[in-house]
Amino acid sequence: MAEDVIVKDSNGSQLHDGDSVTLIKDLKVKGTSETLKRGTLVKGIRLTDNPGEIECNTKQVKGLVLKTEFLKKA
Repeated sequence: MAEDVIVKDSNGSQLHDGDSVTLIKDLKVKGTSETLKRGTLVKGIRLTDNPGEIECNTKQVKGLVLKTEFLKKA
């Protein structure tokens, strides 16, 4: 991953590998019947090469990619 990529949440706070984030909107997960509710805490995120996305695991879904516009740093 390029070190000069800066990933920011919906409020403009910088995100780092291992941070915890909270969802600011209910999100339907494509390919499943799951909906992640607003306020869900996601721990241990991983940054990707795309500054607009992060990878994470939740209790319901493993290997999830979320857009940073729907997250805020916890």
